[in-house]
This record gives sequence, C-alpha cells and structure tokens, in this order.
Amino acid sequence: MTESSATKLLNGDACHRTLHGKNASKNGYVKNHCLFQQSQKYRRAREKRQNATTNPSLYQKPFVESFEETPLLVAVLTYMGYGILTLFGYLRDFLRHWNIEKCHVAREREQQKDFVPLYQDFENFYTRNLYMRIRDNWNRPICSVPGAKMDVVERVTHNYNWTFEHTGTVVKDVINMGSYNYLGFAENTGACADAAVEVTHAYGAGVGSTRCEMGNLDVHEELELLIARFLGVESSMAFGMGFATNSMNIPALTGKGCLILSDELNHASLVLGARLSGSTIRVFKHNNMQSLEKLLRDAIVHGQPRTHRPWKKILIVVEGIYSMEGSIVRLPEIVALKKRYKAYLYLDEAHSIGALGPQGRGVVNYFGLDPKDVDIMMGTFTKSFGAAGGYIGGRKELIDYLRCHSHSAVYATSMSPPVAQQIITSMKIIMGEDGTSLGVQLSENTNYFRRKLLDMGFIIYGNDDSPVVPLMLYMPAKIGAFGREMLKRNIGTVVVGFPATPIIESRARFCVSAAHTKEMLDTGWHGRRRRVPTDIQR
Repeated sequence: MTESSATKLLNGDACHRTLHGKNASKNGYVKNHCLFQQSQKYRRAREKRQNATTNPSLYQKPFVESFEETPLLVAVLTYMGYGILTLFGYLRDFLRHWNIEKCHVAREREQQKDFVPLYQDFENFYTRNLYMRIRDNWNRPICSVPGAKMDVVERVTHNYNWTFEHTGTVVKDVINMGSYNYLGFAENTGACADAAVEVTHAYGAGVGSTRCEMGNLDVHEELELLIARFLGVESSMAFGMGFATNSMNIPALTGKGCLILSDELNHASLVLGARLSGSTIRVFKHNNMQSLEKLLRDAIVHGQPRTHRPWKKILIVVEGIYSMEGSIVRLPEIVALKKRYKAYLYLDEAHSIGALGPQGRGVVNYFGLDPKDVDIMMGTFTKSFGAAGGYIGGRKELIDYLRCHSHSAVYATSMSPPVAQQIITSMKIIMGEDGTSLGVQLSENTNYFRRKLLDMGFIIYGNDDSPVVPLMLYMPAKIGAFGREMLKRNIGTVVVGFPATPIIESRARFCVSAAHTKEMLDTGWHGRRRRVPTDIQR
C-alpha cells in the first residue's frame, strides 16, 4: 500500500463527543481503577505498576476496572506447584525412556533414530506432563445447540487422559457459561434459524467460488450494506473466517517500512497478521497510554532504525474487549493519541460488537465516539451474532482497496448463504427493528453476575461492563479441579492456564449471555448433575 493511498484513510481531527465530569465512589477492592477517582495506577503480577496519563473529560461515565495483585503466598505456592509438577515430569520421562512407564507420545521410529528429530521432547514437555493431567477439561463434545443450556457427551479415560471413550451417557441441561453467545442467537429455533433455513432452500449451503469470481451473491451485498449502516461507516466487507479477517487483511494494509504498535494482550490473529505483514512491530503495555505515547514519540523522533527515515505509516492495533482479561480498551485516549501523532487505528471488535453500547454497536458506541474516529473497524460474527466470519468497515477507499489486495477477499471461498442470512437477521434484531432490547438484558446479567461473585469472595478481573468475567484460580491444581467440579454442578465453563495466561494467573473464564436467566445465574452454583443414558450416535 503506497503512502498516497494510506493518507486517504486518515480521518478529520475533530472528535465528536459530549463531555461530562461525573464522579463515582470507590467499590472497595484492592486494585480498583476508576478514571473519575484517580490516575491509572493499578498493580499487576507481571508489572508492579502501570501508569498512564488519564483525561477524565474524554469519558462520559466512570470507567472502572479492577486487577487485584496476586497475593505473595499464593504466588509462592503456585510456583512451588509448577516446580513439583516439573520434577515429576522429568521423573516420568526417565521412566518412559527405559520403558518402565508406557509412552503414549508420538516419537520417531527406530529406523529414524539418526534423523533430525521431528518431535522435540523438551518442547512437548509441558503437554506431556502438565497439560495431560487436566486435559479432560477441554475438547468436551456436546450434542445439542450451544445455547444458554447444552447437553454434554460423557466420556471416561483409562490411561490418564491420553485417550477417551464415550460412555453412551449424556449430561443434560448443562448451563453454558463458556460460549461467546453474548446475545443468545446460537439457537436452532426462532427468527434467525427460520430465515437461515429459507435461504438454504433458495441458495444451498455452499457457494464454491470466491467473491471476485462466481461467489458474489445478492445476500452478500445486502449483508455488507447492513453492516455499514449498523457501524455508521461508508462501506464494509464481509469475510468467511474471523481469524483470517485479521491475519490476511493487516498484511494488505502495512508492509516494510511501516510500524505496528500492538497491545501486549492482542489476539493471536492480530499478532500473526502483524508478523505476516513484514512491518516493524513494537508492543506497548496493556491499556497503558503512557507506554503507547512513548512509543509514538520515539517513532516520530527517531524514525526507522539505521536510516532514521520517517515511517511510511504507523498503525495502532487494539481490541475492544480482551477475552482473557475482561478489560475494555481505553478508546477515547487512544483516539486522542492517534490524532495527535497522525497514526492509524485498527480496532478489533470481535468480543465487543453487539455486546457493548446502548445500541449494541460495540466499544465505539459504548464511549459515544464518532465511528469516523477509527480508521479500520474490524469485528467477527462468531460471538454476538451466533454465526461465522468477520468484517472490515471504514471509508469507501479503504474497502475498495481491500477488495483488490486482501488475500482473504481474493482467494477465500465466499461466506455460506445461510450464515450470511443468520447475520442479517440477528443484526436487524440488535438494531431494534423487532422492538427487543437484548443489550439491556446482557448488561443486567453481567452486572448481576459480577456482583454475586464478588459477594461470594472471589477475585475477578476486568471491567464492570464486560460480559467476559475471569475468576482467578492461580494454582495449577485448581485448574482441573474447578473445571471438573463445575461440570458436576451442571455448569460448563472454560478454565485457562499457562501459557495462555501468566504462570501465576490461572483462571476460569465465564461468558455471560442475554439468554441466561436470573434463576440460571442463581441456582447454577447449587445444581446437581443430570446423567441421562442416551444413544449419542444419532
């Protein structure tokens, strides 16, 4: 992309918003952060202090996030736990080497012993000896719609989680607290399902071609017009895969001689896209505006390494909601910085579109910003819309450029027609054309669930308005124990540990949905498992 085409993507300098100076009281938690009380100084386990220049006038309402520091005793015990597991891991590897313990790990044949190893034992050490102990908490097969409740196929293992067997029993009515079904559209009944079935009869399930060849249907063009109207931008483009929307479009926007400033907690698709672009990548501390501004200043002052020529373009890459932290991007301050230093802003709203804002239009709507303040608006349909794929929204020049230069646009197969119709119908419902208010229900459920967890004494991370609720477990033994105990109580949730999180910040991640009722959120902790013998081979 040339500099001349890049300059067309810049927006005006005006930031259209109203200003309020509302005050808020502290909520009493150790590392509470509220812009209307104090500057951003909250402690994290991996960084003792995180300071940022805050401007309360940029925010229309209190911006509250809490990240409680890991207690010292808990941190020490966690490191000890990993140390003991590592020692036993080396012992078991020794026993496997001498065939005292049966080895289930893929390894080279005896005839290939002189070859360069295809499977590096040390690289797989964590998988063999730590992950395998709690592997039963992941990849659980379900046999129903992943709605507010779901049915889980029961399985057992006879070799310590190396392999599993189905028992023929189905665990019925498991409360689904793990899916990104924020607005409850992942259903097989209702307006969305009916519309998708109708389109399937008319168009079929697949297209079998790319958009630029024979795969451009009228339903695709209708979808893109609706997305642009929903986001409040000039134009948009839909893609069949959310991950590829990031990984294949960022390389089309930046290249050699460009600088990407990426939040340290950005999703893997953003990281991959940045690496594939060939741009220089510099990482700033999570949601830390001082760290970002320092990188911007250094980039302007020093330019490119060695030559000190000005960067062709500077792209700031952030997410709306960070799915492991439950935090919301400090978008008003980032918009102010990008305007001050004439940088571009790439906003990934995979988790925030539909889940935030008075009209459900994402983090831009949540902060009351003008969509024109964001140069590249990206999002996915896999969460709030109950479908698949992603989109890019922005100025018409941007979208026209991507249609010709994006690998995901030129080479990828078109989006399935019933999937496109699912998105169209759900988006119209989010826009309130049927008179519903799903966003209000999601916000109420989120606030209620977070408040109940805090009242029970749990440590949770993130923003008060984020439907992603990380509950801290810390110790490795608790990861497996918590996931198994939740399933016993008929609750399906996601547990996460190292390397997806810092080693002393293992957690369970709850995803609140508008489809959850207050009774589900109240009685889930006291539920009992319903085991129903069922023929799962339907």
